[in-house]
Amino acid sequence: MEDKFNLFSFSGKYRILHLTWFAFFMTFVIWLSIGPMMPFIQEALLLTDQQAKILLILNVGLTIPARIVVGMLVDKFGPKIMFSSILILGGLVSIAFSWMQNYEQLALMRFFAGFIGAGFVVGIRMISEWFPAKQTGTAQGVYGGWGNFGSAGAMFTLPFVAASFGDVDGWRYAITTASLIAIAYGVFYYFNVSNTPKGSTYFKPKKSGAMEVTSFGDLVLYILMNIPLYLVLALLTWKLSPAKAGLISTGTTWMVYAILVSVFVLQLFKIWQINAEFVKNPVPKQSRYHFKQVAILDWAYLATFGTELAVVSILAMFYVDWFELPKVTAALLAGVYPFINLFARPGGGWISDKIGRKLTLVIAFAGISISFLILGNVDKDTWSISWVVGLTILGGIFSQAGSGAVFAMVPLIQRRLTGQIAGMVGAFGATGSVLFLTVNSLVDYDQFFMLIGIVSTVVLVIIVLLLDEPKNQMTEVLDDGTVEIIKLN
Repeated sequence: MEDKFNLFSFSGKYRILHLTWFAFFMTFVIWLSIGPMMPFIQEALLLTDQQAKILLILNVGLTIPARIVVGMLVDKFGPKIMFSSILILGGLVSIAFSWMQNYEQLALMRFFAGFIGAGFVVGIRMISEWFPAKQTGTAQGVYGGWGNFGSAGAMFTLPFVAASFGDVDGWRYAITTASLIAIAYGVFYYFNVSNTPKGSTYFKPKKSGAMEVTSFGDLVLYILMNIPLYLVLALLTWKLSPAKAGLISTGTTWMVYAILVSVFVLQLFKIWQINAEFVKNPVPKQSRYHFKQVAILDWAYLATFGTELAVVSILAMFYVDWFELPKVTAALLAGVYPFINLFARPGGGWISDKIGRKLTLVIAFAGISISFLILGNVDKDTWSISWVVGLTILGGIFSQAGSGAVFAMVPLIQRRLTGQIAGMVGAFGATGSVLFLTVNSLVDYDQFFMLIGIVSTVVLVIIVLLLDEPKNQMTEVLDDGTVEIIKLN
């Protein structure tokens, strides 16, 4: 009898799904609490708009390398220990942030908090271990969508907690409370999950330190796809330099540039070390995968999640600045955007399971492009707030459904590399948010929306022309040489 997806079950694999999406939910509550809290923080510490925008950028800066590193670690050590560690350490960093006394301290702790966003990668591997390919789109969509709702949870609760204290430190108590809950749940999660169902094999990469590829062409593409990650980190450094924000000195700026170059060179060495054998001795056909698929999903997630995270971060300020709404009202309206994660991202995953991953992505990106190209023409003097909210919701539905479709496909490329693939795709999502938020700090909101629309249109063309639908099966070789077939349909 066919195993029908039962979201309302709390046993077996569904128990793991519910425990894991809530772990992700809590990481997003503490990581993205800065969005709805920003108007309160600005008022309490007398921050300028530019300083506030820089804090939003710093919040996602470390997420880019963290998702790459965490992807490697979860493939090696398993999602159980990794998710618990991120919840506990992330909660401690978030508490520290909430009690900083000046802008420089806030900026430093917000940069460190960026690693909390890497928790998403961990759950992708966990869910892929517990659900079959024919259900993975729906399961990953529920995990990602309900977990992402943590940003809405922060928007709907933390402003009221902060306001209830009635003083300038209300935001500190709100963030601290959420962080303590995250720490407690990290302990609970560790003692209540396992990495795989009983009797299942947890496939690990043969080597650690870089992603395995299976051809010379894929090796070149893999190297090229790492470059945008470093460029965005360099962009972030420039944004903080004396030439712009002045948060770091000229000497520190050049030191960071040197570190980025050095790390990139070291990564090139590690990539070659891991893959030299595969390039010299061709990988058997049944064990190959096409890195092109990973690269396209990277760019797709840059547009979908990058959009979501950037829009969530600026929406409350956008409503306050352009439409002069009260801070709490603005936070509530902004919270509608991530609220739709409850159905949009699971819906994207479910539709992917039914009609195919590629077609779902094409539909999603067509919707993102149209929605944000229209928003790119918003006029604060003539447009009503209801029209703007409606368009952001529409764009959010398509972008979040697109994210669900992306991660419906990620576990179907190469099982033993799922964490690393998810890490790289996730890093591009964070890259997109840094890119979009940096642009937002330089231009008006309408130009910010227009850029999202243009980038999404370009990605749509790439998907139509180059993305392949996963078919048939993938293989994994066990330690004893046995070949295990994993069905994809």
